[in-house]
Amino acid sequence: MMSCSKGTASPSAHTQRRLFSSSAGYCQNPSCVEELFIDTPSGSFHIAELAHVFAASDKGPRAKPELSKEERGTFDNLIVLCSNCHTKVDKAPSDFPDSMMRKWKVEHANKLQQLFGAVKFDDRASAREVVEPILEQNYTIFQLYGPHIEAAQNPESGAAEQWKRKVLSRILPNNRRLLTILDTNRHILLDDEKHAVELFRQHIDDLEAFHIEGSMEDASRFPAELSRVYKN
Repeated sequence: MMSCSKGTASPSAHTQRRLFSSSAGYCQNPSCVEELFIDTPSGSFHIAELAHVFAASDKGPRAKPELSKEERGTFDNLIVLCSNCHTKVDKAPSDFPDSMMRKWKVEHANKLQQLFGAVKFDDRASAREVVEPILEQNYTIFQLYGPHIEAAQNPESGAAEQWKRKVLSRILPNNRRLLTILDTNRHILLDDEKHAVELFRQHIDDLEAFHIEGSMEDASRFPAELSRVYKN
Protein backbone atom coordinates (compact mmCIF):
# COMPACT_ATOMS: atom_id res chain seq x y z
CA MET A 1 0.00 0.00 0.00
CA MET A 2 2.66 2.56 1.05
CA SER A 3 5.84 1.78 -0.84
CA CYS A 4 9.37 2.58 0.25
CA SER A 5 12.17 1.46 -2.05
CA LYS A 6 15.02 1.79 0.41
CA GLY A 7 16.32 -1.78 0.57
CA THR A 8 16.77 -3.03 4.12
CA ALA A 9 15.79 0.45 5.35
CA SER A 10 12.30 -0.31 4.06
CA PRO A 11 9.75 -1.37 6.72
CA SER A 12 8.43 -4.90 6.99
CA ALA A 13 4.83 -5.66 6.09
CA HIS A 14 3.95 -5.73 9.80
CA THR A 15 5.54 -2.31 10.35
CA GLN A 16 3.67 -0.91 7.35
CA ARG A 17 0.42 -2.14 8.89
CA ARG A 18 1.24 -0.48 12.21
CA LEU A 19 2.06 2.76 10.41
CA PHE A 20 -1.17 2.65 8.42
CA SER A 21 -3.17 2.01 11.59
CA SER A 22 -1.49 4.85 13.46
CA SER A 23 -2.21 7.27 10.61
CA ALA A 24 -5.90 6.26 10.35
CA GLY A 25 -5.83 7.47 6.75
CA TYR A 26 -4.57 11.00 7.50
CA CYS A 27 -1.21 12.71 7.08
CA GLN A 28 0.65 12.55 10.41
CA ASN A 29 1.75 16.17 10.23
CA PRO A 30 -0.73 17.54 12.80
CA SER A 31 -1.00 20.86 10.97
CA CYS A 32 -2.01 19.08 7.77
CA VAL A 33 -5.60 17.98 7.13
CA GLU A 34 -4.96 15.89 4.01
CA GLU A 35 -6.78 12.60 3.70
CA LEU A 36 -4.46 10.00 2.21
CA PHE A 37 -7.10 8.26 0.08
CA ILE A 38 -8.81 10.37 -2.55
CA ASP A 39 -11.88 9.61 -4.65
CA THR A 40 -12.39 11.55 -7.89
CA PRO A 41 -14.91 11.20 -10.73
CA SER A 42 -12.25 9.56 -12.91
CA GLY A 43 -10.87 7.19 -10.30
CA SER A 44 -9.22 6.85 -6.91
CA PHE A 45 -5.68 7.03 -5.64
CA HIS A 46 -3.68 7.50 -2.46
CA ILE A 47 -1.02 10.06 -1.61
CA ALA A 48 0.39 8.22 1.41
CA GLU A 49 4.17 8.11 1.61
CA LEU A 50 6.53 6.75 4.24
CA ALA A 51 9.07 9.32 5.38
CA HIS A 52 12.19 8.43 7.36
CA VAL A 53 12.85 10.43 10.51
CA PHE A 54 16.56 9.60 10.18
CA ALA A 55 17.47 9.13 6.54
CA ALA A 56 17.52 5.75 4.83
CA SER A 57 21.04 6.56 3.58
CA ASP A 58 24.06 8.19 5.22
CA LYS A 59 23.73 11.22 2.96
CA GLY A 60 19.98 11.72 3.17
CA PRO A 61 17.97 14.25 5.20
CA ARG A 62 18.57 14.01 8.98
CA ALA A 63 21.20 11.32 8.36
CA LYS A 64 22.40 9.33 11.36
CA PRO A 65 25.20 7.05 10.13
CA GLU A 66 25.42 5.03 13.35
CA LEU A 67 21.97 3.53 12.69
CA SER A 68 21.88 0.16 10.97
CA LYS A 69 19.81 -0.30 7.82
CA GLU A 70 17.35 -2.39 9.83
CA GLU A 71 16.98 0.33 12.48
CA ARG A 72 16.18 2.86 9.76
CA GLY A 73 13.21 0.77 8.68
CA THR A 74 11.60 0.46 12.12
CA PHE A 75 8.22 1.85 13.17
CA ASP A 76 9.84 4.53 15.37
CA ASN A 77 11.92 5.85 12.47
CA LEU A 78 9.04 6.20 10.02
CA ILE A 79 6.08 8.51 9.71
CA VAL A 80 3.16 8.51 7.28
CA LEU A 81 2.86 11.78 5.37
CA CYS A 82 1.06 13.09 2.33
CA SER A 83 3.31 13.58 -0.68
CA ASN A 84 3.46 17.34 -0.13
CA CYS A 85 4.58 17.12 3.50
CA HIS A 86 7.08 14.38 2.65
CA THR A 87 8.67 16.66 0.06
CA LYS A 88 8.87 19.52 2.57
CA VAL A 89 10.57 17.55 5.34
CA ASP A 90 13.17 16.10 2.96
CA LYS A 91 13.84 19.30 1.00
CA ALA A 92 14.34 21.39 4.16
CA PRO A 93 15.55 18.90 6.81
CA SER A 94 16.97 21.61 9.09
CA ASP A 95 13.47 23.06 9.42
CA PHE A 96 12.05 19.65 10.29
CA PRO A 97 14.43 18.01 12.82
CA ASP A 98 13.91 14.48 14.09
CA SER A 99 12.50 15.76 17.40
CA MET A 100 9.75 17.62 15.54
CA MET A 101 8.83 14.63 13.40
CA ARG A 102 8.64 12.33 16.42
CA LYS A 103 6.46 14.89 18.17
CA TRP A 104 4.18 14.92 15.12
CA LYS A 105 3.32 11.27 15.64
CA VAL A 106 2.31 11.95 19.25
CA GLU A 107 0.30 15.05 18.33
CA HIS A 108 -1.37 13.17 15.48
CA ALA A 109 -2.54 10.50 17.90
CA ASN A 110 -4.00 13.20 20.14
CA LYS A 111 -5.69 14.86 17.15
CA LEU A 112 -7.27 11.57 16.18
CA GLN A 113 -8.75 11.24 19.65
CA GLN A 114 -10.58 14.51 19.05
CA LEU A 115 -11.34 13.81 15.39
CA PHE A 116 -12.78 10.42 16.22
CA GLY A 117 -15.00 11.86 18.91
CA ALA A 118 -13.37 9.55 21.44
CA VAL A 119 -14.73 11.36 24.46
CA LYS A 120 -15.80 9.54 27.58
CA PHE A 121 -19.59 9.31 27.84
CA ASP A 122 -21.63 8.85 30.99
CA ASP A 123 -24.57 7.19 29.27
CA ARG A 124 -25.05 4.55 26.57
CA ALA A 125 -27.43 6.63 24.46
CA SER A 126 -24.77 9.30 23.84
CA ALA A 127 -22.21 6.66 22.90
CA ARG A 128 -24.69 5.01 20.54
CA GLU A 129 -25.34 8.34 18.82
CA VAL A 130 -21.64 8.54 17.89
CA VAL A 131 -21.01 4.93 16.84
CA GLU A 132 -24.22 4.30 14.89
CA PRO A 133 -23.37 6.47 11.82
CA ILE A 134 -19.95 4.80 11.54
CA LEU A 135 -21.45 1.33 11.73
CA GLU A 136 -24.06 2.31 9.15
CA GLN A 137 -21.46 3.63 6.71
CA ASN A 138 -19.37 0.46 6.93
CA TYR A 139 -22.44 -1.72 6.51
CA THR A 140 -23.60 0.24 3.47
CA ILE A 141 -20.17 -0.02 1.84
CA PHE A 142 -20.12 -3.77 2.45
CA GLN A 143 -23.60 -4.22 1.01
CA LEU A 144 -22.76 -2.25 -2.13
CA TYR A 145 -19.19 -3.34 -2.81
CA GLY A 146 -18.45 -6.44 -0.71
CA PRO A 147 -17.01 -9.65 -2.16
CA HIS A 148 -20.46 -11.27 -2.04
CA ILE A 149 -21.93 -9.08 -4.81
CA GLU A 150 -22.50 -10.59 -8.25
CA ALA A 151 -19.96 -8.35 -10.01
CA ALA A 152 -17.21 -9.63 -7.72
CA GLN A 153 -17.45 -13.03 -9.42
CA ASN A 154 -16.28 -11.47 -12.71
CA PRO A 155 -12.51 -10.82 -12.55
CA GLU A 156 -12.79 -8.30 -15.40
CA SER A 157 -15.43 -6.14 -13.74
CA GLY A 158 -13.06 -4.21 -11.50
CA ALA A 159 -15.28 -4.96 -8.51
CA ALA A 160 -12.44 -6.50 -6.48
CA GLU A 161 -10.27 -3.41 -6.94
CA GLN A 162 -13.20 -1.18 -6.03
CA TRP A 163 -13.85 -3.18 -2.85
CA LYS A 164 -10.18 -3.01 -1.84
CA ARG A 165 -10.16 0.75 -2.38
CA LYS A 166 -13.26 1.17 -0.21
CA VAL A 167 -11.72 -1.00 2.52
CA LEU A 168 -8.51 1.06 2.57
CA SER A 169 -10.07 4.49 2.25
CA ARG A 170 -13.15 4.08 4.44
CA ILE A 171 -13.65 0.80 6.29
CA LEU A 172 -10.22 0.42 7.91
CA PRO A 173 -10.08 4.04 9.15
CA ASN A 174 -13.69 3.71 10.36
CA ASN A 175 -12.77 0.51 12.19
CA ARG A 176 -9.94 2.23 14.02
CA ARG A 177 -12.23 5.12 14.88
CA LEU A 178 -14.84 2.72 16.27
CA LEU A 179 -12.30 0.81 18.31
CA THR A 180 -10.95 4.02 19.83
CA ILE A 181 -14.45 5.09 20.87
CA LEU A 182 -15.31 1.63 22.24
CA ASP A 183 -12.09 1.39 24.26
CA THR A 184 -12.59 4.89 25.65
CA ASN A 185 -16.12 3.95 26.72
CA ARG A 186 -15.49 0.43 27.94
CA HIS A 187 -16.93 1.41 31.32
CA ILE A 188 -20.49 1.47 29.88
CA LEU A 189 -20.20 -1.73 27.86
CA LEU A 190 -22.21 -4.77 28.94
CA ASP A 191 -20.30 -8.03 29.43
CA ASP A 192 -21.44 -9.54 26.11
CA GLU A 193 -20.54 -6.29 24.36
CA LYS A 194 -17.03 -6.45 25.78
CA HIS A 195 -16.66 -9.86 24.16
CA ALA A 196 -17.95 -8.46 20.86
CA VAL A 197 -15.37 -5.66 21.03
CA GLU A 198 -12.56 -8.20 21.43
CA LEU A 199 -13.89 -10.14 18.43
CA PHE A 200 -13.97 -6.85 16.52
CA ARG A 201 -10.34 -6.18 17.51
CA GLN A 202 -9.31 -9.50 15.96
CA HIS A 203 -11.42 -8.77 12.88
CA ILE A 204 -9.55 -5.47 12.41
CA ASP A 205 -6.20 -7.21 12.75
CA ASP A 206 -7.14 -9.87 10.20
CA LEU A 207 -8.63 -7.38 7.73
CA GLU A 208 -5.57 -5.13 7.88
CA ALA A 209 -3.25 -8.11 7.44
CA PHE A 210 -5.17 -9.16 4.32
CA HIS A 211 -5.54 -5.76 2.66
CA ILE A 212 -2.26 -4.13 3.71
CA GLU A 213 0.19 -7.00 4.10
CA GLY A 214 -1.38 -9.22 1.46
CA SER A 215 -1.82 -12.10 3.90
CA MET A 216 -3.48 -15.13 2.33
CA GLU A 217 -5.21 -16.12 5.56
CA ASP A 218 -8.97 -15.68 5.68
CA ALA A 219 -10.06 -12.68 7.71
CA SER A 220 -12.45 -13.30 10.58
CA ARG A 221 -15.95 -11.97 10.02
CA PHE A 222 -17.28 -8.76 11.49
CA PRO A 223 -19.08 -9.73 14.74
CA ALA A 224 -22.74 -9.06 14.02
CA GLU A 225 -23.48 -8.42 17.70
CA LEU A 226 -21.30 -5.30 17.57
CA SER A 227 -23.88 -3.62 15.34
CA ARG A 228 -26.15 -3.40 18.40
CA VAL A 229 -23.53 -2.00 20.80
CA TYR A 230 -24.86 0.60 23.28
CA LYS A 231 -28.31 0.20 21.70
CA ASN A 232 -30.32 -0.60 24.83
